[in-house]
Amino acid sequence: MQRIFNAESVAVIGASTDETKRGYQAVRTLLDSGYQGRIYPVNPKLERLLGLTCYPGVLDIPYDVDVALITTPAKTIPSILKDCGSKGVAGAVVIAAGFSETGEEGRKLQKQMVQAAEQAGVRVVGPNTNGLINFTTGLNLVGMRGVPLGEYAVLTQSGNMALHLITDAIHRTREGLSHYVGIGNESDLKFHEYLDYLGKEPSARALVMYAEGFSRGREFLRSAYKASYQKPIVVLKSGRSSIGKRSAGSHTGALAGSPAVSAAALKSAGVMALDNPDALFPVAQTLSRLPKMAGDRVAILADGGGHATIAADLLSDQGLSLPELNPETQKGLMSLLPGNASAVNPVDVAGGSDANPYVLAQCAELILADEQIDALMMVGMFGGYHIRFADKLKYNEERAAHGLGQVLQTSGRPIIIHSIFTPHNTHPIEILRHYGVPVYDSLSIAACCAGALSRYSRHLRQPEDPGRFRLEPGKGALEEGRAILNNALSQGRNALLETEAKKLLSLHGGAVLPEALAASAQEAVELAARMGGKVACKIVSPDILHKTEANGVRLGLCAQDVGGAFEDVIRSAREHAPDAELLGCLIGPMADPGLEMIVGAKADEQFGPVIMCGLGGVMVEVFKDVAFRVAPLGENDAREMMSELNGAPLLDGVRGKAGVDKEALVRLLMVASRIMEAYPEIAELDLNPVIAREDGLSVVDARVILKGRQG
Repeated sequence: MQRIFNAESVAVIGASTDETKRGYQAVRTLLDSGYQGRIYPVNPKLERLLGLTCYPGVLDIPYDVDVALITTPAKTIPSILKDCGSKGVAGAVVIAAGFSETGEEGRKLQKQMVQAAEQAGVRVVGPNTNGLINFTTGLNLVGMRGVPLGEYAVLTQSGNMALHLITDAIHRTREGLSHYVGIGNESDLKFHEYLDYLGKEPSARALVMYAEGFSRGREFLRSAYKASYQKPIVVLKSGRSSIGKRSAGSHTGALAGSPAVSAAALKSAGVMALDNPDALFPVAQTLSRLPKMAGDRVAILADGGGHATIAADLLSDQGLSLPELNPETQKGLMSLLPGNASAVNPVDVAGGSDANPYVLAQCAELILADEQIDALMMVGMFGGYHIRFADKLKYNEERAAHGLGQVLQTSGRPIIIHSIFTPHNTHPIEILRHYGVPVYDSLSIAACCAGALSRYSRHLRQPEDPGRFRLEPGKGALEEGRAILNNALSQGRNALLETEAKKLLSLHGGAVLPEALAASAQEAVELAARMGGKVACKIVSPDILHKTEANGVRLGLCAQDVGGAFEDVIRSAREHAPDAELLGCLIGPMADPGLEMIVGAKADEQFGPVIMCGLGGVMVEVFKDVAFRVAPLGENDAREMMSELNGAPLLDGVRGKAGVDKEALVRLLMVASRIMEAYPEIAELDLNPVIAREDGLSVVDARVILKGRQG
C-alpha cells in the first residue's frame, strides 16, 4: 500500500494521443498535478506523448515501476497483470468495466483477473474504478482537476458520488482532500485494507465513504473499529430500499444487506452512518475539528424564535437533551439582553444582537461555562448582520467571531453554528472557520452534526477492545450440541425440531420450560397430569416449520382435555401437510404471564452472525421494534440493544405494571450469541415469544434454521 499510494513511478498502459481517451487524460493530469515521480506511457504504436518517451510494453521500461494505470479493455487485463508481475509492479489500477457487475461472464473474467494478479504478486485497485489520488504528492490517477489539498480521505464505490462529495467538500465546507480511492468492484484490495492504511495516514484527518456493500463485512468492521479511535469515519450506506438493493447489485456487484443490520454493525464499530449525502462532509468536519462532548446536553443560542424552535425539534430527533440553564447563567444572560429575551434553553436574544453582534460571543461564553451544558448550537444570521442591518456592524461582527473562536478554545466545548448567510462566505464566517468553528446553512445538517458528535464522543469514551468483532467459529461448541446438529444434517433437514432447538438452548444456559414429546394421546394425557396446571400442546414434525399455519397449537389445556387436543392437532397437521412426518406433540406447562419479547440471530451475508432483540409475538411483525448487534456480543451490547427499543419503557414497567428482569434478557442474548459462534451451520435462531417477567423469563417457542437448505 505504501508503494501504491506513494508511487515514485507510474506506467500508463493504454496511453493515447486522443484527448478524449483516458490514456491521454491520465498522462496530462499527472503532468498538470505537479507529480514529481516518473511517468512511463505504454503503447506499442507511439514513440512520444506530451514530451515523454513511450514504451511498447511494461516489460520494455528500463526502470522500476511502482504502479500501473491500466486503461485498456477488460479482456486484456489478465495478460497485462502477468507482465506487471514480471516487472515487479506493486499495484495496478484497473479502469475497465465489464467484470462482475455485468453478469456471469463478467464474474468469470474477474476471477481470471484476480488469479492472474495473485500469481503475479500484483495488488489490484478496482476494476470498474475511476482510480485513486494522493493529493499530497500529485499522484492523480483519476483526472479530477481543481481539487484543493486538504485533510480528508474519500473512498467511494461510485464515480458520480465521488464528484458529489468532492464538490460538496469544496463549496459547502471549504475543505480539500488528502486522498481519494474509487473502490470499484473490490476484486482484490478491499475496503478494510484501505482503512488499515488511511487510518494510520497522518495527512488524512477523517475518512468519508460511500458504500453500496462490503464483500468482507466483518474485516471491514474490525478495521473501522480500530481506525475510529484514530480519526472519525463517516459513511453513506446505500441500498436500503428493495429498488436500491437491485441497483447496488447491478452497479458494482456489491451485496447490499439488511439496512437495520448494516446500521447496527457500523454503529458498533464507531462509524457514523448517515442517510443524507449532503451531511457527509459537514459531519466529518465537525467530528475532526471540534472538541468531544462530555455528554448529550446541548444549549441553543438564537437570534429568532422560529430558528430556535426548529433547532430544538431537530436536536431532540438526534437524541440530544436541552436542559434548563442554571439560575446564575440565566441571570448573567439577562444582564446582557433586553427584557423580552428568553434566558432558558433555547436562549432567544430577541433582537439584543441586532445592534451589537458581540453580545452573542458574550452569551456563548456564559452558556458554555454552565456545567449543565456539553455543547452549543448557535442559530440564525451570524456573519450577515452587516448585510441585514448596516455595514458599520461588520467590525463588531468580526470581533464577535474572534470572541466565539476564543470561547471554543478556552471552554474546550464544541460550538456549531447555523447561519442563513453561510453561502455569502463573509469575513466573520471565514474567521469562525479559522478557529475551527463549523458554519452551515442548513439547520438539519447542523443538528445532524451535533448528534453525530455526541455519538462519536460516546464511542471514544469506551475503552478500545482489541478483541472486538473477533469471531471464532466453533468456539464453545458442546459435544451433545454438535450431535443434535449433525443428526439433523445427516437426515437432510433444513431445521431442528422444536425439541432439538430447546435442548440446544438449554445446553448453553437458556431458560426453557420443562416440556416433553408425546407420541400418543394417552401419553400426552399422562404427561399433562404429571405437570399439573394448564398445558400447551404443539405439533412436532420435521416437515412443519410454522406450527400456527398448520393449526398445530392448542393452549391453556386442562389434563382431561389434552387427549382430544392431541388428536385435533394431529388431524389439523395431516390436513395441512398430508405427506408430513408427524412425530407427535410437545406437551409443556403454560408460561406465567409477562411481556412478550423476541430474541433472534441470523448469519448475515456481509457481517456474519448478528443478534436481534425486540418486542415479541405479533408486535415484532407489526411494529418491527428491534435492535441488532454483531456477534460476539458483550453484556454492554445486550443492555444497549434493550435501551434502543422504542418499547424500552415497557421493560421498566408502566402504569403500575412491574418491569422485567433485564439481566435475564441479557443472559439470553449472550446465549444466542454463543450458540451462533459455536455452530456455524446455523443460519437463523428465532426465540419468539420469550415471556419476560419480573422474576426471570421463559422461552416459549424456539426455531433453528440450518444453512444450505433454508426453506
